[in-house]
Amino acid sequence: MLLQILIASTREARVGERVGHWFDRVARAHGEFEIELIDLAHVHLPLFDEPKHPRLRQYKHDHSKEWSATIERADAFVFVTPEYNYAPPPGLVNALDYLVLEWGYKPVAFVSYGGVSGGTRSVQVAKLMVTGLKMMPMVEAVNFPFVANLLNKDTGAFEPPAAQEDAARVMLDELMRWAEALKPMRAR
Repeated sequence: MLLQILIASTREARVGERVGHWFDRVARAHGEFEIELIDLAHVHLPLFDEPKHPRLRQYKHDHSKEWSATIERADAFVFVTPEYNYAPPPGLVNALDYLVLEWGYKPVAFVSYGGVSGGTRSVQVAKLMVTGLKMMPMVEAVNFPFVANLLNKDTGAFEPPAAQEDAARVMLDELMRWAEALKPMRAR
């Protein structure tokens, strides 16, 4: 099973890259998934620009065709996301909007971070979006409130409490169960 971890923030000065790499290490140590780390800052999707609706899968642009092939090969996802104005960052919204069928019948879990809410409001909005794409959002999640307090003052390294790694493993176990259960639906 291929798990794609998507780092959703595309800002230059961002914590998401450090959080994403932490989760990548946890997921690889978990050992149940093949892992692919995708940083939306390096995918460079322009604002949605396809002339036809993505449900038709008649993509005109190479960036759309490449994005389609990337997402098609995944069995499950983890979105590493901050909260921007009570919602997911625009890069994640745009990445979701580019495709329809490629997302379907795949489970998705969330690692969120931010201030007081730890990005949970962003996740709630994202869950509404992904269900419209026939994805299955997980109840289990990992969130980091006051994420700035988890950055080493000297090195800037992301240093979360051990309990978050335990939560991540539980989330990955559940994500695998759903990925396996939904596999027959993806085969149709």
